[in-house]
Amino acid sequence: MPFLVITIPWSPNILQLGPFLLTWHGLFTAVGILAGVQIALWMARLVHYDEDDAYTLALVGVPSGIIGARLMFVAEQWGYYSQHLLDIAAIAEGGISVWGAVLGGVLGSLLFALWRHYPIRRGLDIAGAGLILGMAIGRVGDLINGEHLGRATSLPWAVIYTHPLSPAFAHSLTVGPHQPATTYEMLADLVILGVVIWLARGPLLRKPGIPFFVFLMSYSVMRFFVTYLRVDSSVTPVFDLRTPQLVSLLVFLGSLPVVIWLWRMPAEDPDAAPSQRPVPGRVPVSGGTSQPRGRRR
Repeated sequence: MPFLVITIPWSPNILQLGPFLLTWHGLFTAVGILAGVQIALWMARLVHYDEDDAYTLALVGVPSGIIGARLMFVAEQWGYYSQHLLDIAAIAEGGISVWGAVLGGVLGSLLFALWRHYPIRRGLDIAGAGLILGMAIGRVGDLINGEHLGRATSLPWAVIYTHPLSPAFAHSLTVGPHQPATTYEMLADLVILGVVIWLARGPLLRKPGIPFFVFLMSYSVMRFFVTYLRVDSSVTPVFDLRTPQLVSLLVFLGSLPVVIWLWRMPAEDPDAAPSQRPVPGRVPVSGGTSQPRGRRR
């Protein structure tokens, strides 16, 4: 054991009221969601995006992200959940995939935005800022709980978990001090957040959409390499990559041509008044207003 090591002695559970169990993971996930929504609304004002539309997209994206995060985690751990189907709904006790949250949240919001004819590219930029901040704060709960298992290390900032209820307690007994991999990810998330905000309000203000894919590609590269420091992800048959690495590789390769296409698109004036978009269920009438579609008379 190294001379310096970070000992984390806390229980992963904060309190239990009947069937309701509040964990550090659940608490910081909730805090991350709230903070992500707030920074998305702040970003909306910076890039001249309708704040009501941004709030509506957040209301769609948050549950979509939670569902996606849980479904991807369950898919990764199907060997266990196939025998414990009722545990699939026990999301408050931990067990989510960050990539599932990103892909699920973006897909749900994107489909809704297409249906409602919201501006897509700037909407993606504000979503990227909200997602990356929420992910960073959520990793604080992972650190306290010991949700993810790192490789053994003798670095002075290695961690061990001494509470028997911690998911990393047995791992700490087996391998000793190990890498705080999710903490590295948290710090990298905050750097990516700063880059995305700087690009979206500065150099790429007239190229909306690109900051979002910079977020995706940056996170993909970081997550690919940080996964080497973890031992809790299933190995795929593709070059023996772990599941987060394979997803990161696919997302990076899929984002690259989109960035090239967006870069070649004409620059957009951020101060231009947004074009009036049709609203499903309403038909335009004289004067540019609209009225509900009803029975013909």
